[in-house]
Amino acid sequence: MQSQDVAPRPAPTSADPVVDVEQAEAALVEHYPRLVRLAYLVLPPSLGRNRRVVTAHALTQRALPRGRAPAPVIPAQASGRDGDPGYAFVRLRVLHTALEAGLPLKRAAWPKRSQLPPLLPQVWGLRLFPRSGGADELALDQRLSALSGPARAAYVLRGLEKLADDEVCRVLTAAGCADPDAALQEAGEVPEQYALLDSPEFDPCSLQARPTDLMRRRQHAKAALAAAAALAVCGALLGLPGDGWAPDGAAAPVYAKNPSAEAALDPAKLTRVAPTAWQVSARTDFSVWPARGDLTGDRALLRRALAVWARPGESVRVSATPGTPSGGPSGPPQLLYAGTVDGARVVILYDGLRIVRYAEAQDSTKGAALDFARVDGAGRSEASALVLGRADGNVRYLTAPWVTKAAERDLLKPGAGATDLTVTDGVTAPLANSSAQNGTCTSWNVMQLTDATGTRLATDLGELVPARLTTGRPGATQEVNSAEALRTWAPYACSLAALRSAGVRGVNAWAYARQPLPDASGSADWVCTRAETWRGGGTRVLAQFRTPGGKYGAVAAKAENVPACGAKDPQVLAGVLWKAEEGGWYLLAAGSRGTASISTTGGMRASAQGSLLAARARQGVRAELRGTTDDGRSISGLG
Repeated sequence: MQSQDVAPRPAPTSADPVVDVEQAEAALVEHYPRLVRLAYLVLPPSLGRNRRVVTAHALTQRALPRGRAPAPVIPAQASGRDGDPGYAFVRLRVLHTALEAGLPLKRAAWPKRSQLPPLLPQVWGLRLFPRSGGADELALDQRLSALSGPARAAYVLRGLEKLADDEVCRVLTAAGCADPDAALQEAGEVPEQYALLDSPEFDPCSLQARPTDLMRRRQHAKAALAAAAALAVCGALLGLPGDGWAPDGAAAPVYAKNPSAEAALDPAKLTRVAPTAWQVSARTDFSVWPARGDLTGDRALLRRALAVWARPGESVRVSATPGTPSGGPSGPPQLLYAGTVDGARVVILYDGLRIVRYAEAQDSTKGAALDFARVDGAGRSEASALVLGRADGNVRYLTAPWVTKAAERDLLKPGAGATDLTVTDGVTAPLANSSAQNGTCTSWNVMQLTDATGTRLATDLGELVPARLTTGRPGATQEVNSAEALRTWAPYACSLAALRSAGVRGVNAWAYARQPLPDASGSADWVCTRAETWRGGGTRVLAQFRTPGGKYGAVAAKAENVPACGAKDPQVLAGVLWKAEEGGWYLLAAGSRGTASISTTGGMRASAQGSLLAARARQGVRAELRGTTDDGRSISGLG
């Protein structure tokens, strides 16, 4: 990696426009998350994730001018956030100081303020870092780390700020970059994965917290206490009342050992369930899974897994599904698996609320991974399988003891049969991981599980627990185990990619309407897909529209955290602008069963009795949908 110097910013002239501190503050407050993200991406990864986060916030907060400051006229002001010169001014100061922070310290010169650890903000006793993204985000972060500071800035300005190359050059020049053309050329060597820059991986405003080195902290605290012991003892003896005045009463001191905490870290006290427990238990969930794998007797491995769970170190890659706490166990957890999977040692534990997966390389503990997934309330269907590992574009599962057969099926090919998977001690043979594919969706492989109660489908969405797939009207859903159910899902399987890493528990596809097209070319299908999550919130609803002969459905409307298309409110109403073969445009809308009438407001006005509406429209027209149900209730269009 070649370093590039950052020259001092050119002095503004008297003809430059003026940005006062109030205008700059308004821009900073409004766009604070974006500015901090920009600083975080430009700062050198060698600082470490915790210091990068704190430094990004410090540089952004110090970007305010002291009074009225001239703002250089650069195209960024015209193409910035809504043409706001205050934003362009603050962004330029953030970019300049972030580039300065990446410069090496020189013996012959005083360090710049941005090169030193920030005084504020500070968080004592915690390490802060952004939430973990996927493999694509990690690969992009590694590529950016190999670039120079100006090249990273050029890449971020292109991708995050959507600036053209000539504008990027002028912004870099104004920020003090000596050779912006070379920075652009170097940035061009990294693939254009600009959408990943908006990932939680690079969001220093949405953070996870972990403790610092507790042993070192304790040693420092002991040294400080020893230095003040004489004064403290004298003061305590003089002022101590007879009954004592400790605020926590009989509670143990902070960080003191206690039997419950020690038991949670003792591999000998792990809960192990008998292999036949599920056959006699009233419950059928993860609590009756037996311990399986070839390393269930490896005490050293189990001890490492428990210790990392309680105190993950700097090198541990930690991830958790949304809404899942990532703290240590409150007591001895249950062991579900310990074994070797595709060149890694894997341990899977269950504490009644969460599934925890610990993985390390066979030859080293460096780069260990710790994954959390919330599974409270799981039933027989949701507790049928867990992800053991992903490698080379494939995924392996650990199946429940009641599963008698596993198979692989392409959801895009409902007429094709399922391919049986070999299952050894509950571990399946690898199957293609569709959630990891990029670009065109040509297949979507799911796992078909069979037990004494029937057959069901589950799909990997990048988490520990595969999502269950169902079909039918909300409140009366069914497993996807028939030819009709498979045909319902086929055109909409690729839409599952949008649900990756969202903590999804299950997805239901419901064909709620069929609408004759105005040009008599056939009938279109309306399907509503609803994704429920383990945490309850964050549900996602898509209304999709498919014309006759279409291979895929098109998303007509979408919403989050709404009851529509769910068990509490099965009603759904959505519309789409559709172009007929002869060139005319129509507004098509469809409601679910029980819709008495549909009307539109806004860009056009139309109405129809019943659950279907078709009206001529202009290209690009925007209209709002309203409907009335048979019982007189008013409903609005989805999205």
